[in-house]
Amino acid sequence: MLREISWRHFDFWLLGAVVLATAFGTTMIRSAIAGNEELLPLINRQIYFALAGLVVIFVFAAIDYHYWIALYRPIFIVMSILLFALFLSAQAVFGAARWFQVGVLFVQPTEFAKIAAILLLARYFDKTQDQPRNLRWILFAFLWVMGLGIWILLQPNLSNVVVLMVILGSLLWFNGIQLKHIALFGVIAGLLLGAVVGLSVAGVRIPFLQEYQQQRIVNFILPDPNATFGATYNVQQALIAIGSGGLFGKGYGHGTQTQLRFLKVRHTDFIFSAISEEFGLVGAFFVIVVIVLVIWRCLRAAQKARDVAGMTIAYGVATLIFFQGMVNIGVNLNIVPVSGLPLPFISYGGSGLTSLMLGIGLVESVAMRHKELGF
Repeated sequence: MLREISWRHFDFWLLGAVVLATAFGTTMIRSAIAGNEELLPLINRQIYFALAGLVVIFVFAAIDYHYWIALYRPIFIVMSILLFALFLSAQAVFGAARWFQVGVLFVQPTEFAKIAAILLLARYFDKTQDQPRNLRWILFAFLWVMGLGIWILLQPNLSNVVVLMVILGSLLWFNGIQLKHIALFGVIAGLLLGAVVGLSVAGVRIPFLQEYQQQRIVNFILPDPNATFGATYNVQQALIAIGSGGLFGKGYGHGTQTQLRFLKVRHTDFIFSAISEEFGLVGAFFVIVVIVLVIWRCLRAAQKARDVAGMTIAYGVATLIFFQGMVNIGVNLNIVPVSGLPLPFISYGGSGLTSLMLGIGLVESVAMRHKELGF
């Protein structure tokens, strides 16, 4: 699997964009912590995860991505066991669980499950590329993803199940789903979304949704302008931070909403607001451009991939980065309900950063083994 490696085709533009985003994110985390002594260790942890992530990129780039696809059964089994154990942990403490504690580190299997799902779908679509694009073809793709997603849904962690469904929908599209099936699932999704919103506003309990999840929907539809705590308050402070940043911002470490800690979870969910306050519209646009550059290079690798498996991997990683980035920024701008999804490469989170670096390594592996271009 290590033969015929040509580092000449390694995408250094992609690597550079990832390094730039991660370095800026780590720098911004330092400011967003705002001198909180309990959070100070997070800075060094993020640096360590970033350095480890760079090693992961080169290791996974060097290994042929077909090797990981061939291990689809062990990958599925191991991820299922980890997610099931996390589900049992949640039940043991009568609540939600998101991570395992390993020493001083917290590992989130759900973040790695997204990459695992992309690999499973890459293998599935590669093996079924000559099969008719009927409902049976769609159903089996759905079952592969939900084999992992069901345990994430039961944690409960609806936002990451939505991420998995978006990845599935995107990869079905890239692999030739028929328009009539898109219309059918679009209608079903619209009806379900309408029912969820309607029942949440009416105060009716919905299975698979926790009370706080329904409350987020209600807060988004019917916000309380006098709220002093919770999702509504956090979004209000985020909007104040973004608006007060102006064109060039208040300067690094000088954002009042951030440094006076009015802005909550500012190093994770609302780091985009902290960036906008301290670096203004220019800083926010810079972050968006860097993330778009990462997505573009992933799409380019997909277009040049030598087979369906490589194309699916690169498109899957691009979809993951795009959707999480879009939702995170949308939450900060109060365009979508609060979800808890991080801003890729920018927000604090060791597992999230490492899993994205792993995904970038897989994309680099695809790029290094691209098809020969004819004249």
